[in-house]
Amino acid sequence: MAGRIRQADVDEVKARTNIADIIGERVALKSAGVGSLKGLCPFHDERSPSFNVRPQAGFYHCFGCGESGDVYSFLRAMDHVTFTEAVERLAGRIGYALHYEDGGAAPEHTGRARLFAANAAAAEFFRTQLMTPEADTARRFLGQRGFDAGAAGHFGVGYAPKGWEGMTKALRTQGFTDEELSSAGLVSQGQRGVYDRFRGRVVWPIRDVTGQVIGFGARKLYDDDNGPKYLNTPETTLYKKTNVLYGLDLAKRDISREHRVVVVEGYTDVMACHLAGITTAIATCGTAFGADHITVLRRVMGDDSTAGEVVFTFDPDAAGQKAALRAFADAKRFNAQTYVATGPEGLDPCDLRLARGDGAVRGLLETKVPMVEFVLDQRIGGFDLASVEGRVGALRTAAPVVAELRDPLLQPEYIRVLARRLGMDTEDVRREVERAGRGGGRDDRRRDPQPTAAGAEPGDDGALRVTLATLPRTPEAALERDALMGVLQFGHRMDPTLVARALELPFRLPPLDAVRAAVVGAAATIQRPGWSVDAVAAVREPYRSLAAELLAGNFPALDDDAAVASASDLLRRLVLRGLDREKAELLGAIQRVPADSEEGRGIRLRLRELDARRQTIVDEAS
Repeated sequence: MAGRIRQADVDEVKARTNIADIIGERVALKSAGVGSLKGLCPFHDERSPSFNVRPQAGFYHCFGCGESGDVYSFLRAMDHVTFTEAVERLAGRIGYALHYEDGGAAPEHTGRARLFAANAAAAEFFRTQLMTPEADTARRFLGQRGFDAGAAGHFGVGYAPKGWEGMTKALRTQGFTDEELSSAGLVSQGQRGVYDRFRGRVVWPIRDVTGQVIGFGARKLYDDDNGPKYLNTPETTLYKKTNVLYGLDLAKRDISREHRVVVVEGYTDVMACHLAGITTAIATCGTAFGADHITVLRRVMGDDSTAGEVVFTFDPDAAGQKAALRAFADAKRFNAQTYVATGPEGLDPCDLRLARGDGAVRGLLETKVPMVEFVLDQRIGGFDLASVEGRVGALRTAAPVVAELRDPLLQPEYIRVLARRLGMDTEDVRREVERAGRGGGRDDRRRDPQPTAAGAEPGDDGALRVTLATLPRTPEAALERDALMGVLQFGHRMDPTLVARALELPFRLPPLDAVRAAVVGAAATIQRPGWSVDAVAAVREPYRSLAAELLAGNFPALDDDAAVASASDLLRRLVLRGLDREKAELLGAIQRVPADSEEGRGIRLRLRELDARRQTIVDEAS
């Protein structure tokens, strides 16, 4: 039986994979200095980006939560796969044939790969069924909504036949077990065994941000179908409806580029928007838009400024208004500006496209209004503003909305907007907003962790970790810190002899010396891709996080060549420091021995050698 994957293959796959491509499928990355990219951390929720990726080293590190690693550890953490599955997935991505060692343990798999495969097989089954005679009703359903075969193919739309076991039998012949089909949410359990969950329905495959099918949404077609109008995959290992967004796999690239996302209400609305040219449209899958969806979108948007836009489309009916108010409660988690757009005569994007064409769908965004204004109008809409009592009641209902605005420029403006809407004095409105703020406001901002006396700070798990922020602000610390940063990031382009000479002596700061020792231990492989990641992994705790920050941090230079030159200069300064330290010790020693003694002559000879070496280094730098 095949055993573990050969280490040479593991290294080769990692060397051929650009970690920025893998992480970039989930996180919008922007340039953050020479050879470094930055985005919002996928491992914890944050307002500003502290997650750094260094493609040349194949390494990532979050300066906020401390998570770090290589492309394999990223896949294992994000997709909950084993190491073997991570290697196999990346090897398949680049078309690399893996070799397994005979006699070793069989490769470990989590089973998630089988669930992905089952969903992919089901998606293909449904897609081919859309072309069968039985699927005529499904094709007419799509055609009546303006979607031809090309549109169906683009979105992978399919058809689930009426029978109880059509899909189940097809996937069994491909080697999938009933247990796997059940775990994937593709079948339901009956008294006589399993049967197809989706029957007699139009089916949309739901993909994760990387494009892998994780579930399905299905719309009923026939009057004798007693099930719900829309039926989705149940919660599974792969499918979590609170953070799944339909269409994100198709929209993510444009969302990241345009810093705009359009949130619509259904599968056909997403299709209509994309076909009309609004390629940043997405939708939730059978659940309300919530905090987890926001977290996913912010990472894709690169939502680190107020320049972005999030546009919600809601029906103007009571359900739509309720959805808008619910979304407003969470929308404050965006840094981007939030808006609401409603179609003319209450038409959703799909119906609007049918009635008035693609241009009308694109024009929908031109009618957007700030979400705050939309919510204010919803709050005061039920009051009789012609009466004093009505205006006071509307003010008391709307004031908390304005009080929740933390932007010091927005709140005064919306106080004036609300005053105009109500026909009331601005000062009266301001006092009520301030009162509402005092009544319900609390400062829930996270406090920065306080460094301990030992120069370390507590991490999320309570353990102490040393970071760049905890190092002393001295010239000696800066020299050692920057030199190590330069070697970790650009050591493969530097003179190995210079690196060895500069790092042969212990550093004065124990945390940086721990990193130095690990770098020295890995220096023999400095020309091999990924050597610095191995060096970081070898650093003893509690200093490993410091090493990760040094590898992922922003080395001050204009380009790679300038960085190599600057880092080399830092190493020469370390060598000079070592020579100067030895010279000072020898000058002290020569005072304690007779000048004409053998020991004295030896010290003077050594001093001349040190001066010559120092001059050579100075000449090299000039």
